[in-house]
Amino acid sequence: MIISCVIIEDEPLATEKLEDFVGKVPFLSLLGSFDKPVEGLNFLKENQIDLIFLDIQMEQLTGIQLLETMNQKPYIIITSAYSEYALKGYELQVFDYLLKPYSFDRFLTAVNRIYDDMLDRQKTANSSPNIFIKTEYRRENIVVKDILFVEGMREYLQINLEDRKIMTKMSFKALLELLTEKDFIMVHKSWLVNVPKIESIERNRIKIAGKLIPIGESFKEAFWKRIDNNK
Repeated sequence: MIISCVIIEDEPLATEKLEDFVGKVPFLSLLGSFDKPVEGLNFLKENQIDLIFLDIQMEQLTGIQLLETMNQKPYIIITSAYSEYALKGYELQVFDYLLKPYSFDRFLTAVNRIYDDMLDRQKTANSSPNIFIKTEYRRENIVVKDILFVEGMREYLQINLEDRKIMTKMSFKALLELLTEKDFIMVHKSWLVNVPKIESIERNRIKIAGKLIPIGESFKEAFWKRIDNNK
């Protein structure tokens, strides 16, 4: 699991230190560093980020003011030389507070806690009828029963839902590990279908939502066995 993050910090040395620390942690992916809070906020409006490293005392906009403008917050780690903002930070659902100067060990403790928390949430999601699918910039919450079929498209999978389509770089194997429900079956090396969504089957082709999906030769036996067992 990779945690995407950004740094919003107007002190060059503090930014350099954070970038160095982030680079040492394999599961962290830094998508940007911003010395102007407004620029960071604009980036966050257009991109889904898992974690923000946020300074408090900045020109234009303080870290606290920035948090107050956000309706939906990712994980927040405040990095500040001022301990008096800790209580306010926690009121705004800040996950951790790193008091400058902080060590790499303290930094690692904070990001490891976030990793564990995200993993726990993912496990909970996987055991429920909803799953989270990672796209390029965000995680999409999907109601499993709304999946019609999944099409393999080179290095991507296109997940076709009743109301939208989602592109992900997941493999079929990884997706099937999330889809613990018995309703899903591979019918072709490039096609996965939700059996209850099948409208008709004719001449080794499945029709779902007007889409004709081929049944691969090596998948026929398992497919017909599943269909016959559903009768």
